[in-house]
Amino acid sequence: MPRAATGYGLLLRTPGAAAFCLTAALGRIGIAMTGLGLVWLLHDRTGSYATAGLATAGFALAEALVGPHLARLVDRFGQTRVLPFYLLGHGAAVVGLLVSTTPAAAVVAATCAGAAVPQLGALSSARWAHLLRHERADELPSAFSLESLANATAFLVGPVLVTALGAAGHPALATAIAAALVLGGGAALAAQRRTAPPPTERRVAGAPRESSTLRRPAFLLLALLNLAIGLYFGTMGVAVTAFAVGHGTPAVATPIIAAASLSGLLAGWLYGLRQHSTPARRQLVLATTYLTATAALLPLAPTAAWLGVGVVLTEAAIPPALVLLAVLTEKTVRPAALTQAFTWNNSASAAGSALAAALAGRAADTWDASAALLLAPRAGLLLVALSPALSMVFTSPGACAAAGSAGGRDPAVGRRA
Repeated sequence: MPRAATGYGLLLRTPGAAAFCLTAALGRIGIAMTGLGLVWLLHDRTGSYATAGLATAGFALAEALVGPHLARLVDRFGQTRVLPFYLLGHGAAVVGLLVSTTPAAAVVAATCAGAAVPQLGALSSARWAHLLRHERADELPSAFSLESLANATAFLVGPVLVTALGAAGHPALATAIAAALVLGGGAALAAQRRTAPPPTERRVAGAPRESSTLRRPAFLLLALLNLAIGLYFGTMGVAVTAFAVGHGTPAVATPIIAAASLSGLLAGWLYGLRQHSTPARRQLVLATTYLTATAALLPLAPTAAWLGVGVVLTEAAIPPALVLLAVLTEKTVRPAALTQAFTWNNSASAAGSALAAALAGRAADTWDASAALLLAPRAGLLLVALSPALSMVFTSPGACAAAGSAGGRDPAVGRRA
C-alpha cells in the first residue's frame, strides 16, 4: 500500500499536471453550482419554479447538444485557441442572465450560457491522455481516477455552496461566484500551453477523418454505457427522495445521498491507488455486474436505513466504472478526436440522467418509491448487457489498430486487449 499510495503524488509531479488538474477542478465547482444556482436565482426573481426549471433545462440541453460540436473545434484548433472564445460567450451569457428583466430573457440567457460552458473535465482528461499515452499508459487509470475524484468533489461542494448562499438570500451572488470559478479556471487552463494536446494537423486528401472512430461500434457502445450510467444517476436522485418522503422521513434523504457520494469518493480514490492486472474491458464487466447485483436489492429495502446501506454499496461501483469507460475511450478514439469523445460521453450520461429522472418521477407518482427504485437494477442490466459486447468488440481482429491511439494495448495494464 505505501508504494501504491504514492501513485497520485507521482502523477501530480508530472511537469504541468498539478496546475491544469487544479485549475480544471476549480472551474468544475463553478459548473456544479450553475444548474442549482439557476433554480435559486430565477425562483427568487419570478416566484415561479416552472420558469426556473425551464431555464435549467435549457442550460442542460444546450450543454449536451452544443458541447460536442465545440469540442470538435477544440480538437481541430487546440485548447488554447478555442477556450477563450468559450469563456467570452459563457461570461457574456451569464451577465445577460444577471441583468435580465423578463423570464423569457432569463431563459434565453441561461440556454446560451449552457451552450458556451467549457467542458473542463473533457479538456483536463485530454491533457492527461496527451501526457501519458505513449510512455506511461499504465498510469492512465490513476489519472482518470483523479478526474473522477475532482468531479465528485465539485458536485459535493458546489451544490452545498449554492444552497447556503441561496438560503441566505444571495442567489445572484451564487451565480456570480459560479461564473467566476468557471471563467477563472478556464482562463488559467487556456494559459497553460505546455500540457495542451496539439491541434489536429490539416487532413491529407483521401485520409480518414480523425472523428471517424466516433462512429465505430466500440465508441457507440461506450456512449451507450455512459447513457446507462446516467440512467442510474437520474433514478437515484428522484427515487431516494421519494422513498424518504413516502416513509415519513424526508430529512434522511440528504444524509443518504451524502453517504453515497462519500462512498463513491472513497471507492474512486482506492481504485486509483494501484495498477490492476486485469484488462480494463474485463474489469468493466465485473464492476457492472457488481452494480447490478447490489442495485437489485434497493427496491426491497424496508426502511430508510436499509436503503442507505444499499445505496452506499451500489455507489461504490460507479467511480471505477467511469474510470474504466474513460480508459477504454482513450484506447478506442484517435487522439485528434479525444475531446469530442469525452464530451459525447458526458452528453450521453446527461441524457440518460434526464430521462431516468422523468421516468422515476412518474413511477413514484403512479405507484410508489419502490417502483421508482426498480429503474436502478434495470439500468444495471443494460450495463451488464453492453459490457460483454464491448469486450467482444475489443477482442475482434483490427479493433485496436482502428483506434490508432494506444498501439493496441489495454491502457489499464499495458498489455494487449
